Amino acid sequence: MSVVKLSKNNFDLALNSEKKVLLDFYADWCGPCRMLSPLVDQVAEENEQYFVGKINVDEEPELAARFGVASIPMLVVMQNGKIVNQSVGAKPKPQILQMLEG
Repeated sequence: MSVVKLSKNNFDLALNSEKKVLLDFYADWCGPCRMLSPLVDQVAEENEQYFVGKINVDEEPELAARFGVASIPMLVVMQNGKIVNQSVGAKPKPQILQMLEG
């Protein structure tokens, strides 16, 4: 499954997903975000059991505020509409998968 670019207009896709959700909060100007982005894309392509969404904090400040994003990149794992895990900073792919499986 490919990554879904999320906004306040389609965020219900993540909230209502039956799957475990990985959210990547990023900005285009952020170096660590650009390092993390292809890894998040790989996780989405290789793991159909997860819903993966990306949220540009510059374009969606309301969603960033809703999740208390103070630093980026920030990864949030949700299940049944509730946050079950989150981390700030670039992570290697095995750690991203560990967040989802934990």
